[in-house]
Amino acid sequence: ATTYVQLSSDGTRVPSYCMSQKTEKPVLSGQRIKTRKRDEKEKYDPAGFRDAVLQGLNKAGTDLEAVSKFLDTAGSKLDYRRYGEALFDILIAGGLLAQDGDKPCKTNACVFEASADMDSMHNYEQVFIKLMRRYKYLEKMFEDEMKKILIFIKGFTESERIKLARMTALWISNGSVPPTVLLVLINEHLVKDNLALDFLMEVFVTWKQEKGLASLMTALKRGGIESRLMEFVPLNKRTEEHFRAAFEERGLADIVKLHKAQQYPQAKRDLQLQLEEQLSEGRAIKDIVADVKDSAAKNSIAEHEVVALVWTTVMSQVEWNKKEELVAEQALKHLKQYTALFGAFTTTARSELALMLKIQEFCYGNMNFMKVFQKIILLFYKTDVLSEEVILKWYKEGHSVKGKMMFLDQMRKFIEWLQNAEEESESGWD
Repeated sequence: ATTYVQLSSDGTRVPSYCMSQKTEKPVLSGQRIKTRKRDEKEKYDPAGFRDAVLQGLNKAGTDLEAVSKFLDTAGSKLDYRRYGEALFDILIAGGLLAQDGDKPCKTNACVFEASADMDSMHNYEQVFIKLMRRYKYLEKMFEDEMKKILIFIKGFTESERIKLARMTALWISNGSVPPTVLLVLINEHLVKDNLALDFLMEVFVTWKQEKGLASLMTALKRGGIESRLMEFVPLNKRTEEHFRAAFEERGLADIVKLHKAQQYPQAKRDLQLQLEEQLSEGRAIKDIVADVKDSAAKNSIAEHEVVALVWTTVMSQVEWNKKEELVAEQALKHLKQYTALFGAFTTTARSELALMLKIQEFCYGNMNFMKVFQKIILLFYKTDVLSEEVILKWYKEGHSVKGKMMFLDQMRKFIEWLQNAEEESESGWD
């Protein structure tokens, strides 16, 4: 049943829920308004933050000790957590990099207004170190902001880019930001205008002077930059010759060596793939030789490494018989087709010995070939791929320990023949 609690104006009893609809809610609504005001977020106002920071910095002037003291105390009043990236904009460029139409305001207490000499750069380095040591949460914000600032370098003057590059070298080397921030420079527009490469080399030159070559090399490896150096070079200049000339001009010949060391394994893989394709297509040996020599020369791949690749590739072309008594005949028949190819890349004793060691390694690793080693060497001797001198050198001191006793025993009679019966016919070794 409905509970009637009050009479209306005409004397009629009214249910309580009706009265509640007509009666004003006294205090609750006021409390809700206060709650809404308390929960409402403060308006994001980077311009207001900027003005407050600029006021303090301008008061401190170019006295960097005073600047550091202001930044230290201001952190308790200004919201660094919210405006940390704006703070770094100001300390580097003197104002906000994205003004959104607002009238630009600047301070002279910033990296871009400093002298470009390294003493001045070190003084500003200390400002950043002290700031982030006091407010640890700014470290991650600084890394994020640096990635954004480096994208802006096209809008900076040459002088500003040089100062920023020198500071970047100091910040990376002291651990304020990781070396991976440099990878954001691999941006189509920055690379195209040579800005990325110029900036990178300025960072490297500064780092080498300040911290030494070993430290720079370690950072490049840690940041995964060593394998991507060519990506900083404009597409229309992306050649080994231009890369070498650009870095050597700035005294960075060691970076060229590092780059070569990184590129070398890939160049060898590419050469092997090229050889595999040409062999499978059945191209003429003379054409294959010409192409391989051209690729090897372009990538500075030495002949003794080329002949090792040739052996590996030629032997991978066949599915070998699993019967030991049949595999020797199969191997010799296959290799006879390519003696001219092997001969083209065994013009030095080092190359010949490299080939013998690859053959030894292959026969040791494939049990069915253990007794075929001497037959392959004899084939290559007869076809002038291997010389008497190198075979004797291999036997005396140049062999590998892999299967040493078995292979030396196989070769003993042939070696004796080479040493004592050079005038005899080779027909006895068929």
